[in-house]
Amino acid sequence: MKPIVLDGRTGEGGGQLVRLAVALAAITLQSVKVTNVRGNRPKGGGLKNQHVAAIEWLAQVTEADVEGLSVGSKTVTFTPKRPPSELLQRNISIRTESGAASTMLVLQAMLPFLVFASNGSNEPVAVELSGGTNVAFSPSYEYFDQVLAPTLEERFGVRIERELKCRGWSLGKQSRGAISLKFYPIAQGEKLRYLPPPQYSFPDSVEVKSIDVSIITPMHSHNKLQESIVEGVGVLWPGADISFKVVEDSGADSRWSVLLVAHSAGGIRWASDVLTSAPKNIKGYDRFISLLSKKLCKGLYEEISLGGVVDEHLQDQLVCFQALCDGPSSFPRGDDVTDGPLGPLIDAMGNLQVGDGRMRRDKTLEPFGHGSMHARTARWVVGELLPGVEFYNRGDLVQGIGFSAQ
Repeated sequence: MKPIVLDGRTGEGGGQLVRLAVALAAITLQSVKVTNVRGNRPKGGGLKNQHVAAIEWLAQVTEADVEGLSVGSKTVTFTPKRPPSELLQRNISIRTESGAASTMLVLQAMLPFLVFASNGSNEPVAVELSGGTNVAFSPSYEYFDQVLAPTLEERFGVRIERELKCRGWSLGKQSRGAISLKFYPIAQGEKLRYLPPPQYSFPDSVEVKSIDVSIITPMHSHNKLQESIVEGVGVLWPGADISFKVVEDSGADSRWSVLLVAHSAGGIRWASDVLTSAPKNIKGYDRFISLLSKKLCKGLYEEISLGGVVDEHLQDQLVCFQALCDGPSSFPRGDDVTDGPLGPLIDAMGNLQVGDGRMRRDKTLEPFGHGSMHARTARWVVGELLPGVEFYNRGDLVQGIGFSAQ
């Protein structure tokens, strides 16, 4: 099988390109070769611990031929032989070599495969992941739990039970965390279906009704940080309810993880988060906490003000599922919104509307479309491995291939 060759320096040029390429190859039984792995990253790029852990597992369950699978490798070739429907393991345990390696990034590569890993008897797949849960430059467990996982269930019917066993940080002294997951794959022969939000009328559907707050910071900061966030939210969204979902002692000034998740009247959610350390020579915590709170509230306000239906980090993580689902789906971030995020492109039943002349098909020869460079790169990778996927209006709408595992 001649592999599809991707230059790892394309677009965002980081680990996302590798994870998505190998995940799609494993599902569709295509051979893929990524050169210049993470070529846009400093210190020479190459595979990191979390990439090796994810690809190693996918190689094992697909009986793939793999070349270049080692930390630091700049070229990796992956040729799978067994489809997701032949997954025999129903209890999976993965431990990253480094405790600071992100379990969430390992999960990104596993998720699409597990969605189609039904064994015919609707038996769930249990997964234990050991590594980092709050890691720099990757989603936190709280983001996965409160934003990505519920979105996958509401919009695509993907059900994932999850539990945080213990927390692992990339900040402060070395630590290792663990999460427990239970996946319910879709039945063999079935396809992913996109379910539009219950309300798609504007402006009502983007009115912020509530904001969930997760604080994992030193104990001494909790009261002041809660007060500061309540004050900031009250100024921007005076009618919104505030719920503190997680308030936990991080155990060290080097570990501050805070997440705000806004919920709209129309079933939309947006998030703003920060992972940081307190300055060692800080003179007053009050000022540091105030600046932290303002940064979070400002980030959330800017996301919501765009008028889209996802935040920056959620948009690119959904491209893979849009490509594999049956029919059209749309998660615009509001880059070029004039008549609401979708206008007449998708009706209340999820059907594609093409008769108004507004639909313009995108070319996929290079990263393209609205959104972050991560989102643009994800669309390009999809276009290379799944040429049957159609993108319209600069990526705002995706016509999936309707993949099913037989």
